[in-house]
Amino acid sequence: MSAVRFFDPDGELYGVPTFPFRMAPDGYATRRQLRADGLRPGGQPVAAQLLWFSNRRRPTGAPPVLRVAYLYRRDLARPVRPMTPGKRAALAKANAARRVCPECHRDAGYRIPPTLGTCVPCATPEAQHAA
Repeated sequence: MSAVRFFDPDGELYGVPTFPFRMAPDGYATRRQLRADGLRPGGQPVAAQLLWFSNRRRPTGAPPVLRVAYLYRRDLARPVRPMTPGKRAALAKANAARRVCPECHRDAGYRIPPTLGTCVPCATPEAQHAA
């Protein structure tokens, strides 16, 4: 599977300029890259994309998964909005609520995973009795 199939700098095939993984020209960045530089897309549309095949997180024998990363123009990016005291307080309150176990009503000391829905001791009571 060659990277050439993902090289479409004019956007004729995919609708937006498309590049193989790690081959985007200067001036483009992903959301994470913008955030690391203290920027945000600021409402601009997707300017380009990266496409690649990934073998990660797939069962043995399954075909590779097509992955995409959207790119935004750095020159149109805006600074990240500063955190206000009200936002900070609301975030702290929301995070504190995610730490309280709905079953035993104790502060777990960590954010309770949504997959469990309760703290680890409540989710696995048999492990508690075995110890």
